[in-house]
Amino acid sequence: MAEVHIPFGGIDLSFRVDDRNLAEILTPQPSVALTDLERHIAHALDNPIGCSVIGEWVRPTDSVVLVSDDNTRLTPADRILPPLLDRLNAAGVPDKNIRCIMALGTHRYMSEEEMSNKVGAQVYRRIEVVNHEWRDPINLLDLGHSQQGTPLAVNKMVAEADVVIGLGAIVPHHIPGYSGSSKIIQPGVCGPETTAETHLLSCKGGDSFLGIEDNPVRRDMDDMADMVGMETIFNVVMDSHGGVVGLFFGEKRAAFRQGTQLARKIYGVSYHETPDIVLANSFPCDLDFWQSHKSLYPAQRMVRPGGTIIVCTPAPEGVSPVHTDLLEYTAWSSAEIQKGYRQGRIKNGVAAALATAWAMVREKASVIMYSPGIPVEDKKLLGFAHADTIEGAIGAAFEQQGPEARLTVLTHAPDMLPLPAEEMRK
Repeated sequence: MAEVHIPFGGIDLSFRVDDRNLAEILTPQPSVALTDLERHIAHALDNPIGCSVIGEWVRPTDSVVLVSDDNTRLTPADRILPPLLDRLNAAGVPDKNIRCIMALGTHRYMSEEEMSNKVGAQVYRRIEVVNHEWRDPINLLDLGHSQQGTPLAVNKMVAEADVVIGLGAIVPHHIPGYSGSSKIIQPGVCGPETTAETHLLSCKGGDSFLGIEDNPVRRDMDDMADMVGMETIFNVVMDSHGGVVGLFFGEKRAAFRQGTQLARKIYGVSYHETPDIVLANSFPCDLDFWQSHKSLYPAQRMVRPGGTIIVCTPAPEGVSPVHTDLLEYTAWSSAEIQKGYRQGRIKNGVAAALATAWAMVREKASVIMYSPGIPVEDKKLLGFAHADTIEGAIGAAFEQQGPEARLTVLTHAPDMLPLPAEEMRK
C-alpha cells in the first residue's frame, strides 16, 4: 500500500492506496522562492518590460488607480505597493491622487481589516483603499461593447483614472488560460453582466482553456483592458506555498507573455497515463467552492471519459456566501443552464456560467466530493455524490470504476497544469 499525503484545511491529511491502483501522485514543480523580495521588486520597477520607467510616463497631475487582487489570492500586495507608491511620489504624484481598489469580481466585499492586511497597515493609512462595489450599478460606467461583443460595464473610479496599474498573480486558469494581466480588469472591476458573458464564452470550447495562453477569452479581456486604459501590470508567479518565484512589471501584454512562460514551468506537470479516477485536492483555494471548483479542471483535462473525479476541499464558507441562489440549478445539464439564463429564468449570469462549467465536468466524469464544509444536501444540489471521509470517497470511486481502476492524485489541483509527458518535453 502507498501512503499519500495532501495539505487539507491546515493539516496533513493522509490516506492509503493499493500500489497496483496508484497511477501517479502529481504535485507542483519544486521551485525556490526569491530571497530579499524588496530588492527584486525594486529591480522589476527599475527595469520594466516593454515600456519605460514610471517617472517617464506618469504626470504629477495624474489620478492613479492601483487595482489589486483580493484576499482569495496570495499576491503580496503589501510588499509591492510601498515601493510602487514611492516611485509614483518621485514622479510628482501625491498620495491623495492615488487609490487602491480591491478587484473582487463578484466575490464578497472585504472587511476593513482584510483590506488592511492585504495592502499592509502603512499603505492602508497612506492612501484610500476600497472594495469594487459591484452590486450597485451606480458604481459602474458603460463603455459599450468589446470587439467580441461583450457589454463592458466597469468600475467608475477605474474608468475615469488617468493611470491604471494592475497587480495580480499568473497561474493556469480554466477561463482565460492563465490568470493575471487584464483579468484584474475583467472580471476584477467589471459588472456581473460583463463577467457572465466572459465566463459563458469560456464554455464554448467543450473543455476549459486551462493553460492555453491565446484563446478567445484572453483576447476579449485584453481588448476590455485596452478600452479601460490599463496599460501596465505588476504580476507575480508564485509557488504553491505563496513564495514569489518571478516578478513581471511593465506593458501588460509583454510582461504577461514572460510571466506565462515561467508559470508553465512552475505549474506544468507531466502525466504518463489517462487515469480512471483523479483525486483533486483544492489547496490552496480552500475558502469555499466558488474558489475550490478550480480543482475540477485539471482533473477534467486528464481523466478518462466516463471516469470519476474526487474533489477534496475544506470549504469552511460552504459553496458560496455570495451566490446563494446557484444551487437551484447547478445539477442541471450544461445546455439547460445556458438556456435558462438566456430565457431569463436564471438571473445570475456569473453563477450560471460557472454552473455550466461544473456541468460540463460532470458530463465527462462523475464527481464525488469529500468536504466537511459543504452540507450533504448542497453536494447533491451540485450534482456531486457525498463522502463522509476521504477513504469513503476513494472506495466509492473504485465501486464505480472497478477494482483494477487506476487513480492519479493531484495534491494542489488549482495550481497545476497537467500536460502529457510528450508535450512537456517540447
